Amino acid sequence: MPPSRSLACLLLPLLLLLESVRDADAGPLAVEIVRPSFTATSYDYVDTGGAFLVSRNGAFRAAVFNPGKQQASFYLAVLHAPSGTPVWSGNRDAPTSSTGKVQLSVGGITVSDTNGAVLWSTPPLRSPVAALRLQDTGDLQLLDAGNATLWRSFDNATDTLLPGQQLLAGAYLSSAKGATDFSQGDYRFGVITADVLLTWQGSTYWRLSNDARGYKDTNAAVASMSVNASGLFAVAADGALVFRVSLAPAEFRMLKLGSDGRLRIISYALVNSSAPVGGDFVAPAGDCDLPLQCPSLGYCSPAGNGSTCTCPPLFAASVTVADSCTPGDGSTLASPAACQNNDSSGGGGGSVSYIALKPLTSYFATKFDAPTNTGVNKTACRALCTASCACLGFFHDSVSLSCRLLGGKQLGSLYKGASDTNLGYIKTFNSATKAGSNQIGSSSANHTVPIVLPSVAAFLLLAVLGWYLWWRNKMSKNGKKKKGKSSTMKVYLGRQKSPSRDTGYNADADDGDGDDDDDIVIPGMPARFSYQEITTMTSNFATKVGSGGFGTVYKGELPGGEGLIAVKKLEAAGAQAKREFCTEITIIGNIRHVNLVRLRGFCAEGSRRLLVYEYMNRGSLDRSLFGRTGPVLEWGERMEVAVGAARGLAYLHTGCEQKIVHCDVKPENILLADGGQVKISDFGLAKLMSREQSALFTTMRGTRGYLAPEWISNAAISDRADVYSFGMVLLELIHGRKNRGEQEAAAANNVAVAAGSGEHSDLPSGWSSAMTSTASGTSGGGDEYFPMVALELHEQRRYLDLVDARLEGRVDEAEAARTVRVALCCLHEDPALRPSMATVVRILEGSVPPPEPRVEALGFLRLYGRSYPLPVPGSLTTMAGTTASAAGSSSTAGGGSHLDESLKDTSAPR
Repeated sequence: MPPSRSLACLLLPLLLLLESVRDADAGPLAVEIVRPSFTATSYDYVDTGGAFLVSRNGAFRAAVFNPGKQQASFYLAVLHAPSGTPVWSGNRDAPTSSTGKVQLSVGGITVSDTNGAVLWSTPPLRSPVAALRLQDTGDLQLLDAGNATLWRSFDNATDTLLPGQQLLAGAYLSSAKGATDFSQGDYRFGVITADVLLTWQGSTYWRLSNDARGYKDTNAAVASMSVNASGLFAVAADGALVFRVSLAPAEFRMLKLGSDGRLRIISYALVNSSAPVGGDFVAPAGDCDLPLQCPSLGYCSPAGNGSTCTCPPLFAASVTVADSCTPGDGSTLASPAACQNNDSSGGGGGSVSYIALKPLTSYFATKFDAPTNTGVNKTACRALCTASCACLGFFHDSVSLSCRLLGGKQLGSLYKGASDTNLGYIKTFNSATKAGSNQIGSSSANHTVPIVLPSVAAFLLLAVLGWYLWWRNKMSKNGKKKKGKSSTMKVYLGRQKSPSRDTGYNADADDGDGDDDDDIVIPGMPARFSYQEITTMTSNFATKVGSGGFGTVYKGELPGGEGLIAVKKLEAAGAQAKREFCTEITIIGNIRHVNLVRLRGFCAEGSRRLLVYEYMNRGSLDRSLFGRTGPVLEWGERMEVAVGAARGLAYLHTGCEQKIVHCDVKPENILLADGGQVKISDFGLAKLMSREQSALFTTMRGTRGYLAPEWISNAAISDRADVYSFGMVLLELIHGRKNRGEQEAAAANNVAVAAGSGEHSDLPSGWSSAMTSTASGTSGGGDEYFPMVALELHEQRRYLDLVDARLEGRVDEAEAARTVRVALCCLHEDPALRPSMATVVRILEGSVPPPEPRVEALGFLRLYGRSYPLPVPGSLTTMAGTTASAAGSSSTAGGGSHLDESLKDTSAPR
């Protein structure tokens, strides 16, 4: 027998033995449910492609999945079994290796690497897990012993939406980076209250409202969006249809955001069909409508069913950066990375210049995004871009005088537009070192410089002198010359045309306050008014409607009967007031949301700082909720206020390009108007925070009674501080009065009246005695610390005893229980245990079951409650000084003086 055949005979039994061992180790494919103590690896389920759980109808599988059969990245995924299409991934941003594990325990699901380090897990749950279930809809769920859902993949969508799944307003799908890389890309498919849209790096490139295939049925605010057998639908909170895309009936379809930025609705004849019947809906329809169809700055041209890409004139394909066009003159494109190096222009230390694009060249973001500024000339638009390190270029329309600044991590592609007045300019810079070497390398240039330079200098001197004389004459004619002030030139805020005058990129007179805060260019400002115009609009500030937040608010009316306004006159003229002013006009002026107050304009004249808001005719929530006179705010109205305010905060936290923390959520900053309008106001105390991290503020902000514990404990402040404040507001909505007791409220009211402020805290009569006869440990009467009362009655499930007695039982008990429970969850001492505002919205709407408050995380409420009432003002000041001294030792606290001043008003939650 040949040696090779003998070797084969010897190895055959061994191979058969190994195969039997492998088959024995391969886990069985479970149907619908697996129990805790379950573990899965890719090796355990190699015969099923990593799948360890299948839905009862066989349409979906949960698997340890390696897309493309590569061996580097494995994901916990849900797959549409017939087509093999992944529809959800848990650890998309943290893939594990081939030896990684997926484990189910009573605490939830974890994905770990070879060394046991947890890469991803489900969030903390309210009760132990009894089972993991894969529904026939593709929804992966964690269940408790009572079969209640603790967590579900449908509430944590990735890049796919399935029938039965909702995408709520403020939420979005995010694309994968590629077919084998599930980590989040730069494309988003999101739902806002006014539309459904696609964005790339924060810029919109498609809107459902602009697509001819979509129909708008009502003007109501969009609350959620879903896909089903009939098409795509966006509905309002009451179920009314807002937008729809009707498609031919199909048994099963899914909506998927591709890694190329395209949105596709894919239809199947049956849920168990392996091949789609066709791509019913693709958006955007044209190749050149995609933001990055061509390399960065590539020029996209339609060609048959596809497109071609070329570099525009004065640009060439980059030899150092793949898939991009670079300036042909050797200069370098501006980079947003320069912002991280404190480079104000983004030019890396070189001189900034701009390359003009040829006419009829457009950029995708100019089609949908609102102008950064309007009423400015090209010079002003260029100055705005030069002053911003994040600006990579700009487009200016010579007819509408609109200015759009281009930003993001990189520029997208270009295409042929229809307007020859909207011209684009790409920001570049020339290296100072390179310029110097060129001069040194040319001997003729060295001889020419001494001859040319004096002539150029003389010409420039004459030009500057002539301009100065013209400017001085113009200022004198306009009565704007300031006595006793220096003639130092400054670059001021770009002006926007107000209803009664022509404006351009002009320089204002010196503020006269010695502050340099005006020497800044702020993109995105709304209409700018003169002080005289605002004086006329408010009839010389005749009608005062409120005060607080750095100033007083007056009622007014825009010229021509364009609507009522509320003018906030900032009374703090120091540097801090100006910083708050700049924050407000740059943030509020560019935010549009049905539950956020709109900034209509501003005034920055001399040391005067005024903000012009839309007018809310019912005033602030505290007037309707706490006032003695007027009708009682009914329970249904209170719930509408709660949901509306929660949606506004959720948008600030997750709907804006940068996370915004309000820092002063309270009834006074929730405004009401006829028609059930509810809007969050007063962003003067807001701070921009990155999505990745929250930084510690240098000053404590907010109002006593609504501040989260982390403000005082010197911990980092995040959006969960707003959640805490909102929880306090919810409790006040429930019982119809301030969380502090009546005795202290009355004392505070007396102090305010004695000081001549004219403001008071009206205390309604007829409070329920049931509310004050609480659980053991609280005293009778009306002065208990209400959050503690709510906690103790929650433990006894006596929710109706917490409700405002003036409602006389006109309350939905289940709704009251849900509201109390979510309010207490918002008050958890540990910010990480508080729900997000997006989750709060879903709970209040009833689409998510209310969580169970963690009593152990609310013990501090008993501490405050049993020491209630708080010390008298004198001792409060002493305690604040002591606390501030201790906190001031930390270099990150921003200084003990800030803390001492703030703690006098915020020593403890109340």
